[in-house]
Amino acid sequence: MNVVSDSLKSGSALADDYINHFSQVEDLYGDDFRMEESWNRRAEWLDESEGTRIDRAALVACLRQYNNKHNDHKEVHKSLDLLEQTGTLAVVGGQQSGLFTGSLLVVYKALTIIMAAKEAQEKLQRPVVPVFWIAGEDHDWDEVNHTYVMTPELKVARVKMDAAPGPRGSVSHIKVTPEKWKQSLDQLAALLPDSVNKPEILQLLNQAAEESGNLSDAFAKLLGRLFGELGLILLDSADPALRQLEIPVFERMIKQNDELGPTYQAAAARITGHGYPLQADVTADGANLFYIYEGNRLLLQKQNGSFTDRKGIVNFTKEELLSELTNHPERFSNNVLTRPLMQESLFPVLCTVLGQGEISYWAITKDAFPVLGLKMPILLPRMSFTLVHGTLRKYMEHFGLSFQDVQHRFDDARQNWLNAQADFDIDPRFEETRNAFEKLYEPLIRELGTIQHGLIPLGEKNKDKILEQISYLERKTKQALEKQHEAALRQWEQIYVSLFPMSKPQERVYNIFYYINRYGFGWINDILGSCTRYTAEHQIIEM
Repeated sequence: MNVVSDSLKSGSALADDYINHFSQVEDLYGDDFRMEESWNRRAEWLDESEGTRIDRAALVACLRQYNNKHNDHKEVHKSLDLLEQTGTLAVVGGQQSGLFTGSLLVVYKALTIIMAAKEAQEKLQRPVVPVFWIAGEDHDWDEVNHTYVMTPELKVARVKMDAAPGPRGSVSHIKVTPEKWKQSLDQLAALLPDSVNKPEILQLLNQAAEESGNLSDAFAKLLGRLFGELGLILLDSADPALRQLEIPVFERMIKQNDELGPTYQAAAARITGHGYPLQADVTADGANLFYIYEGNRLLLQKQNGSFTDRKGIVNFTKEELLSELTNHPERFSNNVLTRPLMQESLFPVLCTVLGQGEISYWAITKDAFPVLGLKMPILLPRMSFTLVHGTLRKYMEHFGLSFQDVQHRFDDARQNWLNAQADFDIDPRFEETRNAFEKLYEPLIRELGTIQHGLIPLGEKNKDKILEQISYLERKTKQALEKQHEAALRQWEQIYVSLFPMSKPQERVYNIFYYINRYGFGWINDILGSCTRYTAEHQIIEM
């Protein structure tokens, strides 16, 4: 396995500047993750603010109960034992609970959390544990109910969970029946090529499905299988036991909601003032909290001193909302702008591992932390990878393609190669023919007009038909050339579909079990062994 760095196109200008040009956006964020003093300063602040967070023993008891059920590994219990001790810090990151773990970026986020915790522990000479925050309270079912694999025919195939949710509730509360699990598992089994690893994969997935009534539980069990032996602690943000611990934090969010709102608005104005688009909605009347009513997750807003939703289904005074929190904490949920505050209130977060979209919207939260007596943690960009197997690398070398060629110039490079295979340059020759024809035909049309003016439009129409036929012949010539070099063009197609399926980075589309089916479960540890240090640079892994 060889690892080389190469750039990957960014989906966010703000995140790109955070990673590569921090001085340009320093006022939008806290500490620079590259600076050693940032880590020392953050650790000192966490020591000083120990009393502002939820009691460690109570938090660990809750986490132990959850991990016993879904992630029962010796190393996880060691991490939990450490977290219970004053002075232990945490690296935290999270993701929605996607079908069969979703896309590769979920795995890469977990890897980054583990690697960053290990490095921080060495750097600071104190315990640092890795924590993965499963965003089970999110309600976007259509975003998590599918994943993708590549077929032998070089098609990107979608595996989907067809379970139709009723109310617009949290993913962790949407029940998945055995029949629906079976449908999705059968889809995946049919799409994965036979291999020595396939039986173990299907056994694992079937077991996770049998023991899970929803996507989040299955997601946790699979992450536990992949990373439990590396000590990765898991939590589900929709866990009722965790929500009970969060009551004091939600209470502060409600009581100080009028102070939090202006911080989000001011930060949003700074971001747009720098010329960046906002990655999360910021409204003047937003409460940035959800209330779950009859299974529906309703976003609260403030109107005339009350908390209500957009349709007016629920309406609470501040006192009524606080009373509801005391009696029914399970009915409350964070949005993207309060989740960072909740995470900071629960854990001694040394750094949080974020994708580019998250880095962009976390900038909105910077000034909200101090309102609750908190401080924004170090934001660590998720590590990014593209897997390139040996055959693919050989194809790229044969065609003289670099990773950047595939990323930015693929269609032109493919067409140039194809044209070079012909005995003559197709595009220039046909263009030359069109120009020559028009040069001869235009004077003829004008001369026809001297005989009868009505012959001019007839001549123009005739000219267009002839040009159309020339273009038709050009297309047929190119098709014949493609047919002649069909095998080679299939190699071109394999390169692109492997690296940029659906014109997106590989890590945002394909499922990990497609690669485990090919390389076995051990390749995750191989990545950890090959990438000895954290880096924010995109890395190409030659398998």
